[in-house]
Amino acid sequence: MSVLTTEPGAAPAGEEPPDAGERHRLTAVTGLAALSLDAMASVAYGPEAIALVLAAAGARGLGFTLPVTLAIAALLAVLVASYRQVIAAFPDGGGSYAVAKAHLGTRTSLVAAASLVLDYVLNAAVAITAGVAALTSAFPALYGARLWLCLAVLALVTGVNLRGIAESAKAFIVPTVVFVGAVFVLIAVGLLRSAPVSTAAAAGHASVVADNAGGVGALLVLKAFASGCSALTGVEALANAVPSFRVPRVRRAQRAETALGAVLGLMLIGLAVLIGRFHLQPVAGVTVLAQLADASLGHNAAFYVIQFATMILLALSANTSFGGLPVLLKLLARDNYLPHVFALKADRQVHRHGVLALAAVSAGLLVFSGGDTDTLVPLFAIGVFVGFTLAQVGMVRHWRLERGPGWRGKALLNGLGALLTGVSAGVVTASKFTEGAWLVTVALPLLVAAFAAVHRAYDRIGERLGLGRVPEPPHRERSLVIVPVSALSRLTSEALTAAASLGDEVRAVTVCHPDPEDRAALHALERSWAVWDPGVPLVRLSCARRGLGRPIAAYVRAAAAEPGTRVTVLIPETEPERLWQRLLLNQRGAVVAHAVRRETNAVICRLRFRPA
Repeated sequence: MSVLTTEPGAAPAGEEPPDAGERHRLTAVTGLAALSLDAMASVAYGPEAIALVLAAAGARGLGFTLPVTLAIAALLAVLVASYRQVIAAFPDGGGSYAVAKAHLGTRTSLVAAASLVLDYVLNAAVAITAGVAALTSAFPALYGARLWLCLAVLALVTGVNLRGIAESAKAFIVPTVVFVGAVFVLIAVGLLRSAPVSTAAAAGHASVVADNAGGVGALLVLKAFASGCSALTGVEALANAVPSFRVPRVRRAQRAETALGAVLGLMLIGLAVLIGRFHLQPVAGVTVLAQLADASLGHNAAFYVIQFATMILLALSANTSFGGLPVLLKLLARDNYLPHVFALKADRQVHRHGVLALAAVSAGLLVFSGGDTDTLVPLFAIGVFVGFTLAQVGMVRHWRLERGPGWRGKALLNGLGALLTGVSAGVVTASKFTEGAWLVTVALPLLVAAFAAVHRAYDRIGERLGLGRVPEPPHRERSLVIVPVSALSRLTSEALTAAASLGDEVRAVTVCHPDPEDRAALHALERSWAVWDPGVPLVRLSCARRGLGRPIAAYVRAAAAEPGTRVTVLIPETEPERLWQRLLLNQRGAVVAHAVRRETNAVICRLRFRPA
């Protein structure tokens, strides 16, 4: 089914002309700020995830932090190169969903879409809870209010995104620059030091390094690699939201993807080098990034700048979801897998319904978790690995079909990426299954089933509408307009005048109940009608029950059965001057409209009468 229908060359309803809309789109720089906060902020927990796993093997295990990080950086390079190709091959956005749809089949594309939807929703919730957790760590008195703080941050990010993705990018440029600049300063200063300048942050905290350390086996290294791959979440967001960039969209998105890969890779490797240089050991209650800031810069104002910048960027990294998910929902709606309302745009190039849907689901997750990060983290990152793997496999097939220059090398690169991300997805799912990851394995097929159900519903609607077939030519039929009335007034006169303008025949109908009071009112109306004599018959509809909509709907249904007759029901209603005065109305019009719409195919017109 078609989502929108417009005249050739016209802008779709609710959109600005192309030239006006471009200023609400992203440049390469603002794209980084709007769509890469998730990936940037991941350096706050990616290296720590690696170190925590390797700590099970003691100090010897921590020595593998740099090799594991280098392997992740290599995978990052593969993903960046791959998603640059995805951006060029699929400029309408959609990332792994678009790739899978083109090369792996419908069912697989829905799995990719469902994995992306889950990842985006969980990313928004996890990012906000992590940022608030950093705040409550600095100010323990706020711990009891963490849920309300999470909801407040969510409301802030939602409000900014409703103003447009370009506006959200401008709002988040400064926090991004401060965070990235602070991390690079931390790395540069740390590389100039031969020993930690301070260990005050870790003082008094218990080490999590195992006392009875075992050997460093392949499984432990693989698990550390899989855990550290959480730093790669968000790499796909730029490919998902290519339509959000200014012209030339593909080139700007590719530049942003390359810049993201370079900045993220340098930060991850630099932090891993410092972990080995300072022989850092993870401790309970203090993040690895905080220890590195303490060791490199000292326990001073610079240390707190790092902490607050991390806190703010973690909280705002939910914006990656608000930038990518609405575009994905638009593509799913365009393909009839979601309600078409998700394909509509407001001004400022905002997919408002997608933004609000993400906010609502994220708020539900925050309430469910009580604003606790640990409740949500086991569910996080599984979906993105599934999406990574499907995108890489799809690109292998893309190169095999295209067979352009150097296609074998490109296919080999994507194949290697698919193998690495597939193994990571399996390891992460297995290791976190009992901690809550089983919910994702249940939610994923349910979401795919929901997409398929929506698509079947649209197929049935399209079949009934005869979409794709040339319809019969239009022809004129006798037009009958039915006007429900209950008393004589200016409203009645206006309604009959409008009805006479619409149809060949007009009938006024009134519902009569057996109560003596109702019968007296009916007789008074009939006498007044005879005196007024508007030239329109008044039809009495008797009803034993105190109903209004059903007797009118039954009469409309009988009238519509007359051969060659089109029935219109014109419902007159008073439009009050003030909003609160609507509470004074009896809502008879809404009752009649609901019954007629539910039980007949008649056209419904609601005449709004505004008294002078």
